[in-house]
Amino acid sequence: MAAQTLQLRPLGNTGLNLSSVGFGASPLGKVFGDVSEQDAFAAVREAFRLGVNFFDTSPYYGGTLSEKVLGKALKALGVPRDQYIVSTKCGRYKEGFDFSAERVTKSIDESLERLQLDYVDMLQCHDIEFGSLDQIVNETLPALLKLKQAGKIRFIGITGLPLGIFTYVLDRVPPGTVDIILSYCHYSVNDSTLEDRLPYLKSKGVGVISASPLSMGLLTEAGGPEWHPASSELKAACRAAADHCKGKGKNISKLALQYSLENTDISSILVGMKSVKEVEENIAAALELATAGMDEETLSEITDILKPVKNQTWPSGIQQS
Repeated sequence: MAAQTLQLRPLGNTGLNLSSVGFGASPLGKVFGDVSEQDAFAAVREAFRLGVNFFDTSPYYGGTLSEKVLGKALKALGVPRDQYIVSTKCGRYKEGFDFSAERVTKSIDESLERLQLDYVDMLQCHDIEFGSLDQIVNETLPALLKLKQAGKIRFIGITGLPLGIFTYVLDRVPPGTVDIILSYCHYSVNDSTLEDRLPYLKSKGVGVISASPLSMGLLTEAGGPEWHPASSELKAACRAAADHCKGKGKNISKLALQYSLENTDISSILVGMKSVKEVEENIAAALELATAGMDEETLSEITDILKPVKNQTWPSGIQQS
């Protein structure tokens, strides 16, 4: 029997098939601490070897560093361009937000140069709740459609935290304008509110990617970073859940990732990775889910611990320092 590989899942109407685990490249921009170029290259190479075909970045991550490092790492793989799927973003930069047609049109050329690519598979408007949603509808998306016609991008997406932004935009653009939405922190053990939106998104023909299955660090043994915008109540509940798992010799991060992976209506779960060890742990969790299933007993115990804070979110707009 061949070695087991990651499941591929169709992405909306794009014709793309994404690996169920996607490689979130924000850590390559040193957003979560230092990463050597050697470690970054090794992580990308190992992820690709283990079946990850989807890599997500943004000019915002590490002030363009993530794109540069990912571009070099993908080039170093030495494989044909159609073997991997690359998503980058536009509209959010170290300098601030700018969703104008002029800026996003310039943005893709800058990104392609940093990534050393002729085209990206997806270009997504980054964290649109910080801009004017009407500008996204009337100016940004039409500019992206022109980039699609020019062959610089294949598919168009929108990203952000509040789920209402997706319905606002999708209800106001012609069908087929937006191919993908990227949601984060709304399909994890402590917050599964994205689930209620899946039938609507399917009806619009839009592919769904979910990021941050660990709730930006809350569902880890170490807990979230200092700047994490969650309430102290939510942080404490997640800490209690993590400690409960640890007491049983289980890892909450693995369980949280498996929970997010179980819903096949979500095409890919994006996980930030910056080392071979992290890549191997995440892929092992996905493969174990496919063969042995999940530890339902521990999952139900942590679900109980998190019940008082279930689906509690936070206001968007907290900057990563």
